Amino acid sequence: MFNPEAGTLLRHNTCVPLGYRGLLLLTILTERPGQVLTKAELIDAAWPGTIIEESNLTVQIASLRRLLGPAPYGLEWISTVPRKGYRFNAAVETFEGAGLREENEPSLAVLPFDSASGEPEQGYVADGITEDIITELSKFPGLFVVARNSSFVYKQKAVDVRDVARELGVRYVLEGSVRRAGNRLRITGQLVDGMTGVHVWADRFEGTVEDVFDLQDQLTESIVGAIEPSLRRAEIVRARRKRPNSLNAYDLYLRALPHVYANTPGETDLAQDLLKEALRLDPNYAPAHAYASWCHEQRYLREGFQLADKTAALEHARISVASGDAQAMCIGAFVLANITRDYETAIHTLNQALRINANSALAVGFSALVNAHSEHFETAMQHAQKALRLSPFDPLNYHPYGALALVYLFTDRFEEAVKYSNLAVQSNPAFSVFHTLLVASYASLDRLDLARAAAQQLLEIAPGFSVAGFVRMGVYRQPQMDKIAEALHRVGLLD
Repeated sequence: MFNPEAGTLLRHNTCVPLGYRGLLLLTILTERPGQVLTKAELIDAAWPGTIIEESNLTVQIASLRRLLGPAPYGLEWISTVPRKGYRFNAAVETFEGAGLREENEPSLAVLPFDSASGEPEQGYVADGITEDIITELSKFPGLFVVARNSSFVYKQKAVDVRDVARELGVRYVLEGSVRRAGNRLRITGQLVDGMTGVHVWADRFEGTVEDVFDLQDQLTESIVGAIEPSLRRAEIVRARRKRPNSLNAYDLYLRALPHVYANTPGETDLAQDLLKEALRLDPNYAPAHAYASWCHEQRYLREGFQLADKTAALEHARISVASGDAQAMCIGAFVLANITRDYETAIHTLNQALRINANSALAVGFSALVNAHSEHFETAMQHAQKALRLSPFDPLNYHPYGALALVYLFTDRFEEAVKYSNLAVQSNPAFSVFHTLLVASYASLDRLDLARAAAQQLLEIAPGFSVAGFVRMGVYRQPQMDKIAEALHRVGLLD
């Protein structure tokens, strides 16, 4: 079962991890089953406004085929039509939702977790976990969470989550169970789309009961951290499918996010247009200010150091850090650190934001990068590892991977630097900075053939790259910039 609104693919009732480009391709293929879609149509759907090699499409189609698994009767779900494109071969049956009223921002109810054993003390644990999840999710700005007393009306009742969503007026419902076996607890959780009843996210967590309160805290952190990016992705897809004349500031902001995440010049321009319109509709919308600051920062550092971009980046960033929105504060702090080099003020802001919301993978990932840039290595590693633990399939995982690559490169642990530079590149192949770190890491190990091959990949995605331009960005302290520049010169990259 495929739910394009929620961004989920279920095989045998198990949620299959689906990347953003794969999601867009599968959406258009299933919207037109049996029809041949040209390569140009598919590229335009998955990479709108971007010029890419056809090999990127081939890779994504191959990945979709693996995720879909074998089709009945030895057929293919997606077949190649030579010299034309691709066709989705199966019939598609559409299931309509329950007519939930539309909200401007996501809304969620957390149902009381079920105590599978019926033991009273385990019931208290289940209730405690439910209450903690409600409390922690309530800290996310822009997410409406139904209060505990309303959710607990459904305790020990067999309910259809679509009925719950309709009665409470929410878009999503989180449900789960707690089961004890000996001295171990197993907790399962499922995030369900209230319109369709389809799972957006599902996972399970285990631990011992020796210190039940520590376990409760750990599980709450894991569940909350996993839910936030799943909601974010589901909301992005929902906004993308809205008709243009019905878009509000929040929808425009959501539509901008995948273009921001791509972190390439063409995508940044598309994001800027959407964010500008979002801020025209709502001038005080902190997340739009934050992402606008990030877009201008990207343009300033990688597209010519234009004063207008620097000014706009700083203006939007200062609004963001004063907003009280944890994620906006983290993005604004990251931008200010990269442009002003005032790392200590940026880290102070990041710490304030993480006190507001310690379980945002996005915020923790930005904190990891700033701490790596400023050579607070222990904190950078802790935050990078936490971001990856909170959201292992996040489209922004090139941030924590990149932070770890920087830590290891700066501390002369070049084997590890190669490993995490490669992971950062795999997470976002179009972002040139981590290609640069990969070249420097290989060169520092005297693996010059691999370094030159990595340099060739760098020049393919950033034909205008120069060592002098990279050094001028100055996002790391000068001794580290000099070290990277020396390594880049060793493989023949020019100023």
